[in-house]
Parts: sequence; C-alpha cells; structure tokens
Amino acid sequence: MKAGVPVSSIQALARLLVVVGLLIALAGVALLLLVRFGWLRLPGDILVQRRNLVVYIPVASALVLSLVLTLVLNLLFRK
Repeated sequence: MKAGVPVSSIQALARLLVVVGLLIALAGVALLLLVRFGWLRLPGDILVQRRNLVVYIPVASALVLSLVLTLVLNLLFRK
C-alpha cells in the first residue's frame, strides 16, 4: 500500500493552477488594454491631487466591474 496523495488529485491541482494562471494572465492583458484606451477613468471616479498626495477612488469603475463580473459569473455557473 502506497502512502501519500493520489496522483489523480495532484493532476487535478495542476490543471487548476494552469487555469488560474491563464485567467490571471488574461486579466493582466485586459488591464493593459483598458489603460491604453483610457477606459479606467470613468465619470464618477474620484481623483484628489495635492502637492505631495494623489488619491484615486474608482467608484464608477468598481460599480461597472462588479456588474460585469456578476453577469459573467451568473452565466457561467447557471444551473
């Protein structure tokens, strides 16, 4: 009898890590494209600039991102 973790669970973990890595890479590319086309500064985002301080609060961007993620995840996990 062998001790340790079954090979099938290690393979499942490896596949999961690959998928998560691809999703992170895809998110990075999406962010680069959003910045390039200026879509991250929506009306409703708060930007405060002082002499030695810059504060950016993405209120509208967070709402849009939340809406998009909610729609996508609902479509993916619909039963």
